[in-house]
Amino acid sequence: MFDIGVNLTSTQFASDRQKVVKRARDAGVTGMLITGTNALESQQAQRLAEAQPDFCWSTAGVHPHHASEWSTEIASTLRRLAEKPEVVAIGECGLDFNRNLSAHEQQEYAFDAQLALAAELNMPVFLHCREAHARFAAVLAPWLPKLPGAVIHCFTGTRDELEACLAMGLSVGITGWVCDERRGLELRELLPLIPADRLLLETDAPYLLPRDMRPRPTSRRNEPCFLPHIVNQVATWRGENAEELAVRIDQNARTLFRLA
Repeated sequence: MFDIGVNLTSTQFASDRQKVVKRARDAGVTGMLITGTNALESQQAQRLAEAQPDFCWSTAGVHPHHASEWSTEIASTLRRLAEKPEVVAIGECGLDFNRNLSAHEQQEYAFDAQLALAAELNMPVFLHCREAHARFAAVLAPWLPKLPGAVIHCFTGTRDELEACLAMGLSVGITGWVCDERRGLELRELLPLIPADRLLLETDAPYLLPRDMRPRPTSRRNEPCFLPHIVNQVATWRGENAEELAVRIDQNARTLFRLA
């Protein structure tokens, strides 16, 4: 089972990153994609992935929260990172109209610039969309024919938004959000709509600890070693065998990110 969303650069992992990776391996995780959310963290993610060959890879991008930082220098940094074998996608990029930490215009500019970079480099994109679906789709759609693949990470949208993403050909990343009895019930009902070859799973660690884990972890910090719980729950709600689902999501990740 492959975890496509791990924020291993987070300071929450500062004291035990190597142990976190070991616990993931011991839990049966077969690979991890470390998320880059700005220029610095993208560089850190690449170095962390380089230290774990054939188990960790990384993305290089600017999250919409950091869109106001976008510059030609940052674009050059991402381009250089993309030459590294560990860097397999551009992103996390997209739009976030929930927190609005960067202005909408800045978010759209940085998003479009990263899509152009991915198209130029023939790389898949790792996408973020929160409360911005219409503009997200409008910016993304013209680039999709020029991209080798795309995943909308941590999908938490509506049925209409899911169907629109699937119609655009996107893969869909599902997190432990779906395990939340307060917020995840609508998403849980949508799981069977996602085609088997376009479903990806992720922890988004250290965030989104699954609320239905028993016994509850003593820390609220999520870890990639908890991915098997998400796999089991998603398999149950899709009416599938968990072991088969674990193999399939690994295959889907390796196909999308073109891993050996």
